[in-house]
Amino acid sequence: MRKMLNSALLALTMFGGAQLFAQQATMQYFRTYDQTGINVFETSKNEGAKYDGLKVRIGGGFTQQFQALSHENTAPASYVINGNVKHDKNMPYPITSGFNTAAANLMFDVQLEDGIRLNLTSYLASRHHNETWVKGGFIQIDKMKFMKSELIDDIFKYVTLKVGHQEINYGDAHFRRSDGGSTLYNPFIENYIIDAFATEIGGEVYFQSNGFLAMVGMTNGEIKGNVDPIGTSRNADSTLTYSDDARSMSLLWKVGYDDKITNDLRFRATASGYMKGKNGSNTLFSGDRTGSNYYLVMESAAANFGTTPASPKPVATTQFTSGRFNPGMNDEVNAMMFNALLEGYGLEVFFNYDMNTGRSANAADRERTFSQLAIDGIYRFSWGGKNNLFAGVRYNTVTAEAFNLAGTLSADKVDEIGIDRTAIAAGWFITPSVLLKGEYVMQNYKDFPTNNILNGGTFNGIVVEAVVGF
Repeated sequence: MRKMLNSALLALTMFGGAQLFAQQATMQYFRTYDQTGINVFETSKNEGAKYDGLKVRIGGGFTQQFQALSHENTAPASYVINGNVKHDKNMPYPITSGFNTAAANLMFDVQLEDGIRLNLTSYLASRHHNETWVKGGFIQIDKMKFMKSELIDDIFKYVTLKVGHQEINYGDAHFRRSDGGSTLYNPFIENYIIDAFATEIGGEVYFQSNGFLAMVGMTNGEIKGNVDPIGTSRNADSTLTYSDDARSMSLLWKVGYDDKITNDLRFRATASGYMKGKNGSNTLFSGDRTGSNYYLVMESAAANFGTTPASPKPVATTQFTSGRFNPGMNDEVNAMMFNALLEGYGLEVFFNYDMNTGRSANAADRERTFSQLAIDGIYRFSWGGKNNLFAGVRYNTVTAEAFNLAGTLSADKVDEIGIDRTAIAAGWFITPSVLLKGEYVMQNYKDFPTNNILNGGTFNGIVVEAVVGF
């Protein structure tokens, strides 16, 4: 009886899902989650659909990976001991080939009114979190018909307003990155070595006309709302004193141009900035809570030694940023990103350059810098009359001044390091919503302190992803 009931529920679910997808609502000013959304950045002022009442659209992103990576380093053994248990903290944890846990996103888009759209995105499952949790959401306003003003109607022919707890529009790279289960926009497996991405509370105002784009925004500069004092201090009599330092807001901006320069050739170039004066918990370079797509590479075999000395191995959910580098600028941030896209004749070249200064909230830290360069070259071609295949290569390099990698607490000790990655990828869009892609990657770590697990570090191998986006 239970098997019959389960079968009936499964059939009902599949039938209901088929009905739902067959009746997907068409949104205004909307970026689709399938192949047609690739290389779409900010939504344009082309409404894309006529408003005919409130509509709800349910979308999703699902990713399953197979990984075959290996890693090694040249750091000398450095043992940690707890009781009778002894482990080398500089030994990379042995990893084997296998499947990674699948990731899934759920997106709700609601057409509330003519020119007004709501988005809510949730992570159903991710590397870092086992439970379902909300990424964020926003309201996007491209028309204000309810104001019944010709002047406002004329203004909103060029203006867009976005307000919410949302993915901030810093740079162009975040439009091409993997985000939990939504990996279809990214022709490669992983994001850049330093991944500029954050969800913050605030608003952005856009102006678009004849290919020109300008945006200015203001946010709270944190991944969540917070009214706590920045810090506390202990007095001589052991009483606590709470800091009255105010958290500063973050300012972001973007200017650029995006249009066809010939009938077959598109050119886009933008410059973006992000400025944060004081906070202590800014996450511009560590805001991805879903995790990287290279599992457990260059993680210490004693990563959790203090927590579980008998079994200190790293855990994919805890050590969830494998292969990335966090410059640790969580207090003061002055960041700029320059991007360019040249697209035509099947060829796509995307350029990314970051230059940043900042510091952490650590009292011993001082202002430091880093720069990042990345170039993607993609060729998209057809098989069976469809533009459904692609192949490409990415080169990504980072040069950074990093604080306290050598384990000192000196304000004068800054480690200058370098990381480079080469990735070769290919993919097949089986349908506009179903993608199979694979990548060979090689990443090298240079000039890391001797007593650091990343000293002489390198990893390489193959990762394959099966992706659904709708």
